[in-house]
Amino acid sequence: MSTSKQAMKRYLRHHYFSVAQVAVGALLGILLLHPLTTVVFYAEFNDLLSTPANSLWAFVGSRLRSAAWHELVPMSLVFALIGVTFGLIFGAYSKALKAEQRNVRWLERELNANLPALVASGESERVEFKSTLRWDLREKRSNKALEKVIAKSIAGLMNHRGGSLVIGVDDTGTALGIESDCQTLKHKNTDGFERALMDLVRSTLGAHACTLIHCQFPRLADKQVCWLVIEQSATPIFIQDGKVARYFVRTGNSTRELDAREAHAHAAQRAANV
Repeated sequence: MSTSKQAMKRYLRHHYFSVAQVAVGALLGILLLHPLTTVVFYAEFNDLLSTPANSLWAFVGSRLRSAAWHELVPMSLVFALIGVTFGLIFGAYSKALKAEQRNVRWLERELNANLPALVASGESERVEFKSTLRWDLREKRSNKALEKVIAKSIAGLMNHRGGSLVIGVDDTGTALGIESDCQTLKHKNTDGFERALMDLVRSTLGAHACTLIHCQFPRLADKQVCWLVIEQSATPIFIQDGKVARYFVRTGNSTRELDAREAHAHAAQRAANV
């Protein structure tokens, strides 16, 4: 089978619901709107006609007998177009609702997950660990450059399928806690940590990205960690690095940057699958 035929089959499989909505909308537009308009016309204007009909059926029969095809066909096409429009609107709403329902079910599962079991399973395409937010473990000081690594990880998950980012856990799954990070903040508690994290997301990824993050502060091995449940974004998320917009995506158990061509292809594929 040729590549073009395979692509066409994939397209039809993905868009069969939209095609069905168009067909059903056009059919209902003709079978419902056209007769309904005729009934309304009869009810309002029959008495004003030079030869009023005795009944609705007589009016319909007289209209069908007297109207030429060039009058009925364009009108039917107009009603079909109206039906198609409503069908597409309903289809888009239905698709968005189903996507939202899937997202809610996924979010409920993620929020109800067992953190120790999640950490024990290790990093994956939907789970990532970071030792700190800004505390440099080697130099034993605050290093705000490390915050960019967190931003990249969040963007990567949003641009893929969503998932969990646990801050205060190293690559081996050992709990380190976020106490050192908190000591670098103005408000040295979880509220201050969450505020600093959201400020980071807002400044690098945009305000919309903040709505896709659900922050918790559970204890793991007697250490307080930050557990972020991150939703997949419906639109591409870019990191604003000075004047440059950079695109990251989670692949396997790592986060990597895509070049312009790769980013465009990935964003187009995501849009088709949303």
